[in-house]
Amino acid sequence: MKVSIEINGTTVSEEVEDRTLLVHFVREQAGLTATNIGCDTTSCGACTVLLDGESVKSCTVLAAQADGHAVTTLEGLHGEGGDLHPVQRAFREEHGLQCGFCTPGMIMASVSLLEHNPKPTRQEVREGLEGNLCRCTGYHNIVNAVMNASGQEVQR
Repeated sequence: MKVSIEINGTTVSEEVEDRTLLVHFVREQAGLTATNIGCDTTSCGACTVLLDGESVKSCTVLAAQADGHAVTTLEGLHGEGGDLHPVQRAFREEHGLQCGFCTPGMIMASVSLLEHNPKPTRQEVREGLEGNLCRCTGYHNIVNAVMNASGQEVQR
């Protein structure tokens, strides 16, 4: 079947098998590899993208379901002139990463969280990101990064 998905502002049209997952379409057909394949069971969130502005785990969405829709990946977050998105900048400033494997999904989930709740509490950040696992950082710096991106005080 042929699907057409707008990914980071560019329409990608390809023939795919009916069972092709969005994560594989993004990585293999669109060539955007920041979206990671982690668990294949929706547990880790490493594959999180924005589908029509909503945070989704792309290993749970078929490419056919995204046909005609807009997807944003980490590669599409940059601002004018290639500047980092405020959430990306905050993750860098607060060292909200360690090995980096979960980082793309964590950033995408954080962007969605802040879109829905621009001034979350630390607890709301933790709850909002509970579907995204990080095996390295202990989340303290990730929460600080989201608080920084929202313009709120971070804990040292």
